This record gives sequence, C-alpha cells and structure tokens, in this order.
Amino acid sequence: MDLSLGPLLYYWSRDDTLAFYAEAANWPVARIHLGETVCSRRHLLRLSDWMALAQQLAAAGKEVVLSTQTLIESESDLKTLRRIVSDGRFQVEANEWGAVRLLSEAGVPFVAGSTLNVYNPETLDVLADLGATRWLPPVEMSRATLAALLERAPAGMETEVFAYGKLPLAYSARCFTARHYNLPKDDCQFRCLDHADGLPLSTREGEPFLTLNGIQTQSAGVYNLIGEMTAMRELGIASLRLSPQSHHMARVVEAFQSALTGDTPGADTLKRIMPGPPVDGYWHGHAGLELATDRLC
Repeated sequence: MDLSLGPLLYYWSRDDTLAFYAEAANWPVARIHLGETVCSRRHLLRLSDWMALAQQLAAAGKEVVLSTQTLIESESDLKTLRRIVSDGRFQVEANEWGAVRLLSEAGVPFVAGSTLNVYNPETLDVLADLGATRWLPPVEMSRATLAALLERAPAGMETEVFAYGKLPLAYSARCFTARHYNLPKDDCQFRCLDHADGLPLSTREGEPFLTLNGIQTQSAGVYNLIGEMTAMRELGIASLRLSPQSHHMARVVEAFQSALTGDTPGADTLKRIMPGPPVDGYWHGHAGLELATDRLC
C-alpha cells in the first residue's frame, strides 16, 4: 500500500495553495491529485496553473493525477474537461461519466473516482473495459461490501480507499455557502475563501451535522481509517487517499506513513489536529457519523 493525496476540495488563496503543494512535494505520498473538482467559479488557479504545478510535482518525483470536475454545468466546464483529456502528459481521474466517455474515446487510461458510484463488479467490469486502471469505492461503502465486490473485481484493477478527511457526500447545482450568506450563486462573492475547511453546519441542538463547501456537502466529522491497516492489506487495497486540510497536513501524512511501516502513532495524535470529530461508521457498516472503533489516533 502507498499514500495518495486527494484533490483540494476547498477554495484557498493562490499563495496558500501553491505553498501547500510546495510542501507536499516533500511528503511521503506516491501520487498527488490536482485540479478543481467542486466549483468552476473557483478560478484563482486556472487550468494552466494546475498544469504548471503538475509539471513541478512530477519533476519532484510524484505521480500526478488531474482530477476532473464532478458536475459539468456549462460549455466552459466541458471545454476545460476536453483540455484535460487531450493533454496527454498526466493520468486523469474521471469524476463523472462524461469524462469517462471522453477518456475512453481518446484511449486514455484513467482513474475512476468515487462519485461514479460503483456498487457492483459488473459496473467495475464496464469501467475496466473503457480503460480504468484504478478505482475508488463510494465513501459510504463498508468493508464487508467492498470485500465481496473485490472477490469479483477485474484482474489488474487497483483499488484506492478514501482513508482520511471530511467525507464528500453530495453535490448540487445550488451553492449552499452562498445561500448561507443570502447571496445568489452567480454573485457568491467567493465566500468559500472564508472557510478553509468548509462551513460547519450544526443541528438545532448544537451538534455537528454537516459541512457546507460551496455546491458540495461534506460530513462534519473527519473520516479516519488509520487503525484499519491490517484489514485494508487483507483486502488488497493498493492506496490510501488522504484529503487535504488547511493545517497540520504534514502531520497527518506522517502518521499514516508510520502506520504503513508498522509503527503505531500515539493515541489522539490525529484527533487533536482534525478539523472535526473523528468518524469511521461507514467502514464498519454503521451510520457515517458514528465512531465505531475505539482506536483513535
């Protein structure tokens, strides 16, 4: 198993984004996913900037994957997608089926993102035939369900599991962050910049419930499978995806790397630096907001 740094799901300033990836170039992650996957209005880094960043990280020895936008809503979005597909220098992660079609037609091998919603081996067979070489199960898939699916997975298909970060749960044409500020989506004033790890949403009782991230809805809790290394090795998982957070990401990577090499991080090491309460319910077949294990790290 190795570590994979997922695409940046939040909207950070240009300087903060570039500084984050300059630091990430030195982290023990095998691959880094780049690109805007949530909202095309987030334009402080344009596609040319992501491409330049990809070249820099590739020169530093990282495998670079360009992640596509999850909701294609305009001709401009489609144009960007076509440019990514036709570039040819880097692997591409398809996060919606239109990207799968374009990549397949171009004969470009690709990563099948979790938002393709693969729940059975038949769909995985279709993706393999279309050119997928790696896939991510939906974030709500349990260990037991994944184990049953992998028994019939296509030969040579690698599996990557979302192992750390706020869970991306849903996408909508409506921008919930703009709505929170009583702003229209087309004049959102880029309020996502004010929420480096998303905008927390609580119940009326004050309990953490969800996180608003523009058109994306995330979990309030931080999914953490650092205590499941043995189970994931037994399943034959190839890679663990770590989703970027605004602070202490280097420590998160370090903790997972230590766990991969057999060291056990001290209790509460990650709990203290998470931008939300720890959760792992989905992995154990429970409600996603639950913490089903006492192995907090």
